[in-house]
Amino acid sequence: MVAVRNVVLVLLCITVVAPLVLYTDRLGNFKSPSAKQEFIDEVAAFAHSAGDSGHLNLLPQETSTVLKEPIGVVYTERSTDTKTPQDLQLAESREHVSARVLSTTNEDEQGKTENLIRKVTDGITQETKADANGEKVTSQEEQTAGTSGEVTNRMHRSSETNKPNDKIPSDARVRQLKDQLVRAKVYLSLPAVKNNPHLTRELRLRVKEVSRTLGDASKDSDLPKNANERMKAMEQSLMKGSQIQDDCAAVVKKLRAMIHSTEEQLRAHKKQTLFLTQLTAKTLPKGLHCLPLRLTTEYYSLNSSEQEFPNQEKLEDPELFHYAIFSDNILATAVVVNSTVSNAKHPSKHVIHIVTDRLNYAAMRMWFLANPPGRATIQVQNIEEFTWLNASYSPVLRQLGSRSMIDYYFRAHRDTSDSNLKFRNPKYLSILNHLRFYLPEIFPKLNKVLFLDDDIVVQKDLSGLWSIDLKGNVNGAVETCGESFHRFDRYLNFSNPLIAKNFDPRACGWAYGMNVFDLAEWKRQNITEVYHNWQKLNHGRQLWKLGTLPPGLITFWKRTFPLNRGWHVLGLGYNPSVNQREIERAAVIHYNGNMKPWLEISIPKYRSYWSKYVNYDHLYLRECNINP
Repeated sequence: MVAVRNVVLVLLCITVVAPLVLYTDRLGNFKSPSAKQEFIDEVAAFAHSAGDSGHLNLLPQETSTVLKEPIGVVYTERSTDTKTPQDLQLAESREHVSARVLSTTNEDEQGKTENLIRKVTDGITQETKADANGEKVTSQEEQTAGTSGEVTNRMHRSSETNKPNDKIPSDARVRQLKDQLVRAKVYLSLPAVKNNPHLTRELRLRVKEVSRTLGDASKDSDLPKNANERMKAMEQSLMKGSQIQDDCAAVVKKLRAMIHSTEEQLRAHKKQTLFLTQLTAKTLPKGLHCLPLRLTTEYYSLNSSEQEFPNQEKLEDPELFHYAIFSDNILATAVVVNSTVSNAKHPSKHVIHIVTDRLNYAAMRMWFLANPPGRATIQVQNIEEFTWLNASYSPVLRQLGSRSMIDYYFRAHRDTSDSNLKFRNPKYLSILNHLRFYLPEIFPKLNKVLFLDDDIVVQKDLSGLWSIDLKGNVNGAVETCGESFHRFDRYLNFSNPLIAKNFDPRACGWAYGMNVFDLAEWKRQNITEVYHNWQKLNHGRQLWKLGTLPPGLITFWKRTFPLNRGWHVLGLGYNPSVNQREIERAAVIHYNGNMKPWLEISIPKYRSYWSKYVNYDHLYLRECNINP
């Protein structure tokens, strides 16, 4: 037993002590040059065998080359994220993860990946080379730097274009507040919010605050100073509402109901607006009611000799330039006369004939007696003096006085559609509106007459219109083919075979308001009788609705000569987008439509063209409180 123990101790000593002796001897001999070289060779051999990656699924060992610091921004055109230096600090760990994944791929893919990793970790840069087309391929650093600079430039340009003054609309906060109101009203209608009394009270309070803040504001500058605070408070309350409610279907249902209700309200408001606009157009302002009363009183205080106009011998001279104006609006007629005379090169050659009704006859005469049109000649006639114009002669006069026509205007009517509302204007009951079809009877000794509406302004001398050759036509007018609704099918009923047989639905319409009429040709072609025949056929308003343009289109069908568009520009009474250059160049501008320049509903930017021919300092205008 003792012998066995001794054997074990000997063997233990040999196994422990022998390596220590050998290692110590090795260290002692390491000081010699030969031993040192031998040790280096052994380490080099081990390193070489370790670098053989063909037998190991490991990444190649890093060389002693100093690592380059990665570029701060890595960005390409296809990249959707911009990497920051903090992100790039994780590159090393990501590479090791990629290495483990790539170990399952084939050797070719592994080799490509290893090469790519080496380029990144070792900071290898490609030298500039020339490709087959002679173009230069820049190094990776240059490409990255160029891309980084491009990104910087784009960000700079983006910051410039996104300046508040350039991109943010002037009503951005107003819109946001309105959106908040809609969201709050939706939440208040949801059961989940209704069951929370505290949130309900809070939202209602916020709705009141935001509504008071908005008021009538149409842009951000109209909002009070506390608008931002109210907006933030509302947003916080809405966040609470969004956390409580989770029924998206209920929200969608409520929004659809709100949209439908809003559309119904919009249709009702449009109809009401149309009706009120028509009503305003039919109604004269209080000042324009006062003016004829004031002038009538003055007129009858004059002596009979003071009630006459000078130069009455020129009224039937066919060599002069004659105008016809049929109106009961004194101020509007005054603007037409003033603008015509002030722009005439030879005012003494111009004769202006005005026809009005019995109610405004004295006032119209008094106005032009007190405000004579310079050297031009003026005549004011009363339509009641035209004894030849009676119901037995004129079918339109019979229709205007019929019971059915009166019922159409002054009693409830089944047909209340918007398309007919504009034609139910009582102005069409006035025979003044139809006098344009009786020019040869009114001026039997004249050869040519220039007809002017009372809602126009003359900006240039019009004497050149009398020298235009109408080429056998009766009417000279500016055509209105530029817009589809100014064609024949807009005004005439082409479902009626009589209309469909005789006229072209796509034929160009033309404008009343400034028209040259050849009265000699009118008489030769018996135009008045043509007008009467069509009026008789339209006794039940089956061919066209009321007005003077539809019968004018029919009466002067193929008898109208198109004038240059520069003579007459229309639309200033309904279209806010009339070309400004066309207005400035036009000889006559026309406020056709409901927004007449003497009404408050007129288009503001066009009003000055009309008002500059009104002397608002005139005694009569000041007494009647007529202001610009």
